[in-house]
Amino acid sequence: MALDPTPVADPHNECRAAPRTGGGRVATTTEEPLRVTQHGPVRCLELNRPARRNALDPALVAAFTAALADAGRDRATAALLLTGTGPSFCTGADLQHLLALADAGESPVPFLRSVSDLTRRIELSPVPVVAVLHGHAVAGGLEIALACDVVVAESGTLIGDGHIRNHLVPGAGSAVRIRRKLGDSLGRWLALSGELLPVERFGTAGWLHSVVDAGCGTHEGREIARTLATAAGPAQTAFKELLAGLDEQPAVEAGLTLELQAFDRHWASHDVPTQLRRFLSRHSEGSS
Repeated sequence: MALDPTPVADPHNECRAAPRTGGGRVATTTEEPLRVTQHGPVRCLELNRPARRNALDPALVAAFTAALADAGRDRATAALLLTGTGPSFCTGADLQHLLALADAGESPVPFLRSVSDLTRRIELSPVPVVAVLHGHAVAGGLEIALACDVVVAESGTLIGDGHIRNHLVPGAGSAVRIRRKLGDSLGRWLALSGELLPVERFGTAGWLHSVVDAGCGTHEGREIARTLATAAGPAQTAFKELLAGLDEQPAVEAGLTLELQAFDRHWASHDVPTQLRRFLSRHSEGSS
């Protein structure tokens, strides 16, 4: 990953525009699928496929996974902040990639397993992870957020599972976490309706830490990450392991496996690629 010592000014994303501390490490060229910056004890991971609404493809998932591992090894990093460039936080798996796999006669399950493993790595990260949602957090974008410790959302954000709108079932943890994090009623509604709801509908779920004005999410997220970094230490790490449910780890792992098996059965028994092509023909963005 290339290192660039000069921060890029961006009025939407204060994470990159803010003064750097702690050595001011800034990773990025605009072509990289993930931008990484260090601000004192807070490391910012910024999804960077804006033209695809930060849809997940192998390159982004691999970079994200590697960045999580690197942050977990870095003693100078005490909190992680997840953000996204462009109009959306993340709209899930890149449907064009799923179709390319189908055209090549390959199963999408290995790719989705890498996304599922990514969400589990977020959940089990030794340092707290804060997500800032804006625009859309859908399907895999929601699954990433559900795995985080703290979630901030900007006003106007639309949030939902959305899989069934594309004739898909989840493969990266939605079925495992959505009811536990959002409550049974709201979780089931999002899963079974595919509806995207405005962020204000999540106020009673107890999931969102705060809802802030559009354009202010990164600033709020950084302040929260700094607060968590201030409390860093062995006790926080031990408490985080307990909150991650290590005593229920077999059940979580089994649930993630069952989810991928359900995806595989559904993909194999229905003509999902045809449905995806119809969806993409109606939506020029081509991501979900």
